[in-house]
Amino acid sequence: MNRRFLYVVLFALVSFSSCMKDEEYWQLRNSMNIGSTQGVYITNEGNFTYNNASLSYYDTENQLVYNEAFYNVNGHPLGDVAMSCKLKDSLLYVVMNNSGKIIILDADDFSYKKKITGLTSPRYIHFVNSQKAYVTDLYAHAITIVNPETCEITGYINVHNSASSFNQHPTEQMVSLGDRVFVSCWSFDNTVLVIDSKKDKVIDSIKVASQPNSMVADKFDRLWVLSDGGYPGIPNGQDEPELICIEPISLQVLHRVTMDIEDSPTELNINGAGDTLYFLNRDLYRLCVDITGPPEVVLESPYPQYHTGGFYGLGIDPNSSEIYVADAIDYNQPGVIYRYSADALPVDTIKVGINPGTFCFRIKTN
Repeated sequence: MNRRFLYVVLFALVSFSSCMKDEEYWQLRNSMNIGSTQGVYITNEGNFTYNNASLSYYDTENQLVYNEAFYNVNGHPLGDVAMSCKLKDSLLYVVMNNSGKIIILDADDFSYKKKITGLTSPRYIHFVNSQKAYVTDLYAHAITIVNPETCEITGYINVHNSASSFNQHPTEQMVSLGDRVFVSCWSFDNTVLVIDSKKDKVIDSIKVASQPNSMVADKFDRLWVLSDGGYPGIPNGQDEPELICIEPISLQVLHRVTMDIEDSPTELNINGAGDTLYFLNRDLYRLCVDITGPPEVVLESPYPQYHTGGFYGLGIDPNSSEIYVADAIDYNQPGVIYRYSADALPVDTIKVGINPGTFCFRIKTN
C-alpha cells in the first residue's frame, strides 16, 4: 500500500473514532466466547494516565491465555487504571480508578454492556444484594451506593472526618459479615469502618496500624486486616506493619502479628476452605488461621530486596486453592502470572498486560 494513502486511512480511522461516543464505538465489535470454561479474569492496571489498562482471561483447564480481551472484542480501550473486578451472575464489573467509572461486560464474550459513571476515584465494588452495591473511593470522602441493575447512583455514605488534618477516609476493600460491611481506609489512614448495610450508615470504627490495605474473613467468621504500616513522613505517622484478627461483633482484637518497620506487606488473601491466609511481603507468606506459629515463607521473590517492581498481586483459587502470583517486573513492560499448586509447586507461567493486579475466579458452568 502507498505510504501516503496509508496515512490518510489511519487519519480517517482516528478521526472517526475520536468523534464517536463510547456506546457508538463499542458497537463496532468482534466476537469471542470462552463458553463454560473454568478460569480467572486478570485486571492489568496499566500506567497512570496512559489509558493502557487491559483485561486478560486465563483458561485454567486448557492453560490458554486471552490478552487484551476487552479491546479485541469491543475495539475500544478499557480505560485508565483497572483497579479491580468482580463477577456477579453473568456480568463482570471492572473498576476503572482514574477513569472514574465501572465498565460492565458480558462475562462469557467480553462484550460491553453498560457502565456506572459519576465516580471520583473508585477502588472496589461490593454487592450487598442484587439492587445495591457499595463503591469505595480514594478521594470522594464517601462510599457511593449504586444500583447495579440500572447503573444509577442511589446515595452516599459519608465517611469524611472533618476533625482530621488530612483527607480521611480514603476507602478501599470491603468484607461482609452478617449485616455489617467492614471497610478498610488505606491511604494515609489507620481505620476500619463498620457499616450497617441495612441503614447504609457508619456505626463504628476500629483503629489499626497505619494503612490497612487488605482484609478477608476466615471460616470462623472472623475478620483479618493487613496493614502495611505506611512510611516516614505521612500525616498519620508510620507504624510497624501488622496482621490482626478481629471479632466482628465486639470488635476486639483476638490476635496480632507484628512485622519489622522496614516491611510493607500487601495482598491479604485466603483459601477456599477459609483456614489458610496468604500475603505478599516481598516474598509470599502463609499463615494458618488457627495460629499455630508465625507466618512462613512459601515462595521467595526472585528479585533483590530493593528492586522496583516484582511480586505485585495475589489470588487464591477458591475451588482448588491454587496460588496465582502477579509479577509487575518493572511496572513498564507486560507482567507475568505464576500459577502454583496448593503445595506451591509450579504449574504454569502466563504473560499478561502491564501491572497485573487483581484476580477474579470463575467456576465452570454446565
